[in-house]
Amino acid sequence: MLGPVILAASRSDKMRRFVSAAPGTKQVVARFIAGETVEQVVPIVKDAAAKGLEVTLDVVGEDITTPEQATAARDAYLELIQHLADLRLGTKAEMSVKLSMFGQALEGGHELALANVRPVVEAAAAIGTTVTLDAEDHTTLDSMFAIHEELRKDFPRTGCVIQAYLFRTEDDARRLSEAGSRVRIVKGAYKEPASVAYQDKAEIDKAFVRILKILMEGDGYPMIGSHDPRLIAITQDLAHRAGRKLDEYEFQMLYGIRSDEQLRLAAEGHRMRVYTAYGTDWYGYFMRRLAEKPANLRFFARSILTRG
Repeated sequence: MLGPVILAASRSDKMRRFVSAAPGTKQVVARFIAGETVEQVVPIVKDAAAKGLEVTLDVVGEDITTPEQATAARDAYLELIQHLADLRLGTKAEMSVKLSMFGQALEGGHELALANVRPVVEAAAAIGTTVTLDAEDHTTLDSMFAIHEELRKDFPRTGCVIQAYLFRTEDDARRLSEAGSRVRIVKGAYKEPASVAYQDKAEIDKAFVRILKILMEGDGYPMIGSHDPRLIAITQDLAHRAGRKLDEYEFQMLYGIRSDEQLRLAAEGHRMRVYTAYGTDWYGYFMRRLAEKPANLRFFARSILTRG
């Protein structure tokens, strides 16, 4: 069970220094991180659009310790929006944000995060696109959902993420589905205790399907974040049973993973959105990608040994 070990390492400064200095790190990070600057990521967005793919952009970074850092995170997204305005892609290029970047964990963090994320959502709406609030560990979710509800009063297309491995998520899905929200469902990528989350992969998969059925039968717009071929096939079946057209839900996959499958789904007429992260503070995001799939860890280890 390497996943929990890797997730624990994602919070370790010592491991951060080791991984950052490892000879093969840059090569592997480039597989999951589209670049360090917005100027580097814009050509990737253009290329995706030319291939019939859509994107959601994430400026990586989570360990915010001061209000000034939270303000800088807000400004990084506002800079991104200025570049997206020139591309004129509308909702084909949206954004994903982690409220921890906007100061959620600081003193008065709920109000601070809301104050910082609102200008981003406003600016996104002004250029015809949307923002999705990413889910983080379970202790942050009540705040995230409250901010989501508040933002949707003025910007009803603001999305949010739910995580199948949490016991609470079926109830969250029913509430969000009835409200007609944009909802991304993922399995979950944080180390959560057995008191709040399923630990067994089979149980997580079963929960994912139950929640997916709720979303497909509801009034919202489901966004399916998975690379699992079986779950993709189940999604297509449930969408057909619910009478949904191809533009009434979408698939989402990570940049650098199953690229051929992304193109295949887009060619079939599905909305296929690529979660594209960029920025210099990549460590926490990168470690969760390693934890999600053993093959990613093997790829990393092989690169280090080869470069070493």
